[in-house]
Amino acid sequence: MRDLKKNYLNIPNTITLFRILLVIPFFILFLRGNYISSIIILLMSGLSDLLDGIAARNLNQVTKLGKILDPIADKLTLIAVVICMGIKFSAIMPIAILFIVKDASMLIAGLMLIKKGIDPPAARWYGKLATCGFYVSVITIVMLDTFFGIYSTILSLVLLLITAGFMIFAFIKYFILFLNLIKKK
Repeated sequence: MRDLKKNYLNIPNTITLFRILLVIPFFILFLRGNYISSIIILLMSGLSDLLDGIAARNLNQVTKLGKILDPIADKLTLIAVVICMGIKFSAIMPIAILFIVKDASMLIAGLMLIKKGIDPPAARWYGKLATCGFYVSVITIVMLDTFFGIYSTILSLVLLLITAGFMIFAFIKYFILFLNLIKKK
């Protein structure tokens, strides 16, 4: 039981599980048009993403489970936000599909590593940058629309194209890392 608690039920993994659970109320609230509450939940998710990593490193509680759960939490949150944004702002649907394909392929690559007995790498700065850029873009678009009644397809596309650039960069870097891990095995 002590090993179970030490290796799995630690503070960072609990925070990550909380972040996974936040996907459900975010999705429901956003689709019901309660954008302020959904933005608050998204901000909580983003902050918990930072906190779980800080806690894992500072408390020396980095685990294999955490390395698996953290990217799953990222992907689930990202996919939920992209689906919601695509439903609300249909002009961004092509970029939304790009995000979903990219993140689904990264999740599959991580599962392939695990199947081959290779520990998935921890998140890198470029992945965190892409995720942060995504949150900033989405929150900006939703807040402008919600608080000021401003929706600009051009501004939304520019913000999301910049974010897509960060995500493609991160995808390429992670793909190179993936290939190097496979070669080493």
